[in-house]
Amino acid sequence: METSTHYVTLGLGAEIFAVPVACVIEILAMRDLFRVPDAPAFLAGLADVRDQAVPVIDLRRKLGLTPAEATQHTRIIVLEVSVGGNRIVVGLIADRVIEVITLSAAQIGPPPNVGGTWSSCHIAGVGRHGASFVIVFDMESLFSRDEVSHLVADHEPAARAA
Repeated sequence: METSTHYVTLGLGAEIFAVPVACVIEILAMRDLFRVPDAPAFLAGLADVRDQAVPVIDLRRKLGLTPAEATQHTRIIVLEVSVGGNRIVVGLIADRVIEVITLSAAQIGPPPNVGGTWSSCHIAGVGRHGASFVIVFDMESLFSRDEVSHLVADHEPAARAA
């Protein structure tokens, strides 16, 4: 029996990316963020989400894309993901959230091999939805590289540490 997974699709410019619905806690309108001194460029700041300080990643910067100003369509997607066996809560800034789609394993191919130094480490695969390509994120890789998992650990509420 072929398995299917539900994904929330999000847009960065003309590109469409996908995160598993199972990881999504909530989707928020863009809001003011608390800037963290000396933080890496991809950390947009901290958001107060239900009395929890949640690190918010500027997905454009994380992926090496040109930064963009927030619009009325900009959203923060709050996710809970597993990184190295630990569950972390983190937000992603996307230009827009599009829809929930279902993709079967057969509809998702491996990341493209373009040679050279380009890294597809954040990509689990590339699927098709209608006439568009959908890049499915490898959630653990997206958050375990750089300092993301350390940023999240550094901003966990004190109640969790007790």
